[in-house]
Amino acid sequence: MFKLCGLQFLLVIQLAMCQDMGDLHVTGPLKDMNFSVPEGGGVRFIYQFTSEPPAVSFRATGDKDGIIDIVPRTGILYLNGSLDWETKAVHRLQVESLDENGNTVKGPCAVTIYVEDINDNPPEFDQMKYTGVVRQNSRPGKPFMYVHATDRDDPTTLHAQLVYSILHHFPNPYSEMLFQIDSVTGAISPSRMGSYYLDPQKQDTFTLVVTVKDMAGTTMNAFTSSTDVIITVKESLWKAPSIIHIQENSTQAHPVNISQVHSNEQDVIYDIFEKEKLPQLPFSIDQNGVIYVTKPLDREEKDTYSFFVVTKDNKGELVDKPLQIHVVVEDINDNPPVCQKALTVIEVQENEGGGSNIGTLLATDMDQEDTLNSRLQYKIGSQVPDVPASNLFFIQQDTGILQLTGRSLNKGIASNYSLKVLVTDAVFQTICDVQIHVIDINDQIPIFEKSDYHNVTVAEDLPVGTVILEIQATDGDEPGTGSSYIIYQVKEGDPKNTFFIETDPETKRGFVRINKALDFETAPVYNLVINATNPEPLVSGVQYNSSSLALFKVFVTDVDEPPIFRETFYKGEVSEDIPVNTLVMTVEAYDPEGDTVRYSLEGDARKWLRIDSTTGQVYTASTLDREQQAMYTVNVVASELNNAAQKSKTTLTLQLLDVNDNPPQLAMDYTNFFCHPLSGGEKALIQATDADEQHYYSTFTFSLVDDMDTRNSWEISKVNATHAYLSPKHANFEEKVYNVPVIINDNGKPPLEGKVNVEVIICRCSSEKSCFIEVERHHSWPTAGQAIGLLIGVLLIIGFIVGGAFFHMKYKQKNEQKSHQKDVKDKSELDRLA
Repeated sequence: MFKLCGLQFLLVIQLAMCQDMGDLHVTGPLKDMNFSVPEGGGVRFIYQFTSEPPAVSFRATGDKDGIIDIVPRTGILYLNGSLDWETKAVHRLQVESLDENGNTVKGPCAVTIYVEDINDNPPEFDQMKYTGVVRQNSRPGKPFMYVHATDRDDPTTLHAQLVYSILHHFPNPYSEMLFQIDSVTGAISPSRMGSYYLDPQKQDTFTLVVTVKDMAGTTMNAFTSSTDVIITVKESLWKAPSIIHIQENSTQAHPVNISQVHSNEQDVIYDIFEKEKLPQLPFSIDQNGVIYVTKPLDREEKDTYSFFVVTKDNKGELVDKPLQIHVVVEDINDNPPVCQKALTVIEVQENEGGGSNIGTLLATDMDQEDTLNSRLQYKIGSQVPDVPASNLFFIQQDTGILQLTGRSLNKGIASNYSLKVLVTDAVFQTICDVQIHVIDINDQIPIFEKSDYHNVTVAEDLPVGTVILEIQATDGDEPGTGSSYIIYQVKEGDPKNTFFIETDPETKRGFVRINKALDFETAPVYNLVINATNPEPLVSGVQYNSSSLALFKVFVTDVDEPPIFRETFYKGEVSEDIPVNTLVMTVEAYDPEGDTVRYSLEGDARKWLRIDSTTGQVYTASTLDREQQAMYTVNVVASELNNAAQKSKTTLTLQLLDVNDNPPQLAMDYTNFFCHPLSGGEKALIQATDADEQHYYSTFTFSLVDDMDTRNSWEISKVNATHAYLSPKHANFEEKVYNVPVIINDNGKPPLEGKVNVEVIICRCSSEKSCFIEVERHHSWPTAGQAIGLLIGVLLIIGFIVGGAFFHMKYKQKNEQKSHQKDVKDKSELDRLA
């Protein structure tokens, strides 16, 4: 095909008829020919056919359209005007040579002129102005409208390859545009900033000036057109409902509709995502976004619920941001009052005055606190015995505090009273039992057997709980009552409660124990004053005096103690990709006796850490790897410099934070087979995984390697965030094993890709669709070792056979000998009898 771009000159027909064109190298004999001629350009010469006797002239017919013609005498094919690709892209002519009589000598020959397109048409939008609607909080990158333009130039060339862009954005209150456009498809969507900031309350209308360029936008002289796009921002439909209130123990038929959500997008799949890991979440959602409670709820079991509603597309990818739903279970009065004790016992001295508070009856209600459902009221139902009166006691209606009504009790009349107290809420009533013991008046004080217990010397490392002294006081009041029970307390000399005293209820003996660890360096001596008291108050006129006090001195001796860490344990977080020799933490310990402390590590199984023995600074010693161990724990040992046997330990735990350092791989080794010949529709499901930490939004992308053979034979389509289908593109496959190279990308920062080979076997199949795989058989002579082994085996078998025959013969001979001896014996016996 001849291409004569730029050959433009005025063709003077008269000159062409007379002039020899042989020097232009555009001449030749008549034959079928193709030419490419750029459109436009006006009058121009195309080609000169040379005549062969007896031909003396030429004639052209066909799609000349008044523009293309031939000079009969010289055979020059020429244009007398401009071609237009948009009007006609191909002109087909028939050219023949004629003799002097006008008879055809050669031809007709097919001459085809292909009109080459030039970029002479600007792109045009389908509409003068576009309008669109976008919802607040729409997903970034999700198109909500399209613009479209066409170009009359040749679509197979750059002349008609269009790119879209946003030229202006009115108004534009932020540093980045709120909208973006796909340069190829013209799809307009919110940008990341737009998804966050679009708000109809602040700005409900935007005007975009969208431009389209031809030549794929690669040259400065490309044609450009523009249009206005008016965008209206509407309030988001995707909103979490207000807190949902559900009354407990509902008797309605379940499930019950409790709310509804609406996505901004169409054809989405609604789902519920649990934040709390409950055995079974009692909520569901249908594909209209209606939320249901699936069973009656019990507020006393759980009073609030929180979960997320999400929307997904048909590929399993999130469409909208998750909405958090809050549910509050409202209380009903479904629980009766409960007595805290099966029997409430109260002691009252017989000289207690009228109106005195003698004790409190405690009851609870599991219904919601501070509501009428849990409000309790008290009333005395009965008193036994009812002497000397039936109303000796009064209970406050709302507090449960018991009081004497007006007279003192007399133990001689009754030493015990039993009360039945009615405890009620708005619906239920419970009876609680109260027993009141009348006790002797407390008119005797406890008296120590001795006022000074002198001193005791103890080592500072004595364990907590150790008894260091026994003390004794006596009380002359009624035994077994609060008036005679003795309580021992350290009154002075122990501001930090280093000691405590237990009382034996039978002997009333006191045991002084260590309550907190002793420390010679802090307190080497304690001067203690101990008092003895009763739980019941003394009667008027009687007071505790020095007889109820005792002195006691404690001397603490020094012990070489191990170092003490400032913290009970150490915990920190570090990224798994931090460099070696990075400081991750500093531990600190001190020695109570002031010795220098040295540090070391134990249990550093992976040799990831090292510690400065002097400063306690912990550094990385080698590369960390969260995929090997996400939580790394070692022991830090602090020992005395001058006595290494004195040492303490604490734990140091590092939580390794994940970085994207592992490319995705296949979740398992896949071996797929398709039956030969392929019938179409075959596909193999593959799954990707990643050793790095995966989150709720984790997703993978699948693609084939950039190889012509692979892309012509296979295709891959995404199923959801982690799965894809691998399918053959055609049926022309041989029976063999194919390794299809697939690239898997993760969503990390930065993203990583893994290249894997998916094995696909094309094979003949049985009627049950089982794959027949032929195994090639190898025929060869046995090796020398195999031959020797076979020979030995044969000889052993022959030996077993011969040995068996020999033993069989010996056994038979022996049996015959025994039979002969028996016959002889029988014969002799017969002779004897005869």
